[in-house]
Amino acid sequence: MKRSLLIICALFGVLFFSCKKKEAFTIKGTLSNAGSLKKVYLLEADSTAINVVDSTALGSDGSFQFKHSTPFANLYKLRAGGSVFDLVAKNGDDISFNASLTAADHSYQIAGSEDSEKIKDFNKVASYYGDKNNKLADEYQTKLQKIGHESDSLMKVYMPEFERNLGEYSQKVLNFVNENKNSLAGFYAATSLDQYKYEQQLVAYADQIKDNFKDNPAVQRFKRQMEAIKPISVGHKAPDFTVQGINGKPIKLSDYKGKYVMLDFWASWCGPCRQENPNVVKQYHKFNSKGFNILGISLDTEKKDWQQAIKSDGLAWAHGSDLKKFDGPVELAYHIEAIPSNFIIDPNGIIVAKNVTGADLEDFLNKTFK
Repeated sequence: MKRSLLIICALFGVLFFSCKKKEAFTIKGTLSNAGSLKKVYLLEADSTAINVVDSTALGSDGSFQFKHSTPFANLYKLRAGGSVFDLVAKNGDDISFNASLTAADHSYQIAGSEDSEKIKDFNKVASYYGDKNNKLADEYQTKLQKIGHESDSLMKVYMPEFERNLGEYSQKVLNFVNENKNSLAGFYAATSLDQYKYEQQLVAYADQIKDNFKDNPAVQRFKRQMEAIKPISVGHKAPDFTVQGINGKPIKLSDYKGKYVMLDFWASWCGPCRQENPNVVKQYHKFNSKGFNILGISLDTEKKDWQQAIKSDGLAWAHGSDLKKFDGPVELAYHIEAIPSNFIIDPNGIIVAKNVTGADLEDFLNKTFK
């Protein structure tokens, strides 16, 4: 009887230990070349904030350890001096970490968490393209200082390079996300994309992971956000509306049935909108005779400012506004949270493009009206 009791107690102890272990994750790490560094910090991150959740002293041999409980798998960061390292952890993970704080490429070794190894791979891509654009920015600033003033010709040389790098980076991110749909590393990579430019892909991705990561608040917020904008994403029918025209007469979206029309959300007080206007004017005059129309929707609150900007920028198309900034019924229906913003709608009333500006707008119109 005693032996049976001992066996039961032993089994209970093993089960208790196993359950206990799964109530937290551990990180055992070593930092070499740490200099005078005394502490290492553990930060918890999501899509809205990064908070310090723990700290520990760094041993004389550069070792440190964390034991932390989390209600769901999440993105964490180790901060050691000016260096920050990403990892993904869930209860039950035993993670080992090693890094040199003098490594020029900020490389590190991590094991015990598959998602952490994947986020490390993603960070290599992000660092590569970040370094490329930083180098371009330094070159641009150096040349700008030499000539002593802003230069449109210099900007025309460097801006396409910036945009090319960003485009290559975004494609790498999309590939990574597609290969890691069941990993939180894929989700955190997806959140680095420009939501306006890659909305269609992000809406599709949200559908693909709808049954994944149900306990992670950041993922759930993302899913809700994508679900909200899905009805006004590319491929969906544009919501009809009526807006007060600048001449006082109502304008309906249905007035453009059977035609291509771009809804151009802008305002006189919006610097980026005014900078983009010359390009919009150019494309309008080039493609209007081929069937391209524009309906400007202003987020102004003062009619005189709106009228003056139209005249000053030569915006020779129809204009409407409820003069309610972001709270107008059209703005709310189209979830306008930033401007400039645009929607291109085909003759069947289907949204075929969103937020296309600069050279991208001309490329789209060339393909559409070839």
